[in-house]
Amino acid sequence: MMMTNANFTRSLRAVALAAAALISMGSSSANTSSLLIDVAGAQSVDLAGAPGNTVMSFNVGANALIQSVDWRVTLTAFGASWLSDMELRFGSSAGNDGVWFTPGSENHNGSMSYTGAANLAELGLAFRVQADGILRLEFSELMKDQAAGIADGQWDIGQVTVGFTSAVPEPASYGLMAVGLLAVAGLASLKSRREGSNSGCSQRL
Repeated sequence: MMMTNANFTRSLRAVALAAAALISMGSSSANTSSLLIDVAGAQSVDLAGAPGNTVMSFNVGANALIQSVDWRVTLTAFGASWLSDMELRFGSSAGNDGVWFTPGSENHNGSMSYTGAANLAELGLAFRVQADGILRLEFSELMKDQAAGIADGQWDIGQVTVGFTSAVPEPASYGLMAVGLLAVAGLASLKSRREGSNSGCSQRL
């Protein structure tokens, strides 16, 4: 059975970080891209941040804006764990910002398939990664039910697609880059002339 329910959440701290990032980026241009992620075999062992959870990292470019998520996955909750406990967190390399969502809403174990999409920008949940360009994914649990170190759930098969826009330098930044390149060219020319002058002196001697 294919379900489409999903619950998206964001921390207040993440809202502040995203707002600050949007202000700092100003009106820079951007290129839209998508990242296709194979989530087959990912396990949620414990609460977010706990050892054992599957964590994936991808470089989407410095200050890229994460704008959308869509998914087609099959999940299995083990033992006393519920499908509604299984969550996927998206954030920067800091690991404490971004958004997270639970594809399922069933308060029981077993296996179910889910498909859906969310426009994070329209939901007011879009966020930027940091200057290192890393998008971090963590598969975790809202509640821990199994014994320590034993996975509560598994993402059996499926794919998640993340839509993002890559930040590019503003016109002013391009101007600074051009000035820098001209300076480098000038230094190279000066060095060449000096070397030529030194070469001429040695020949006269």
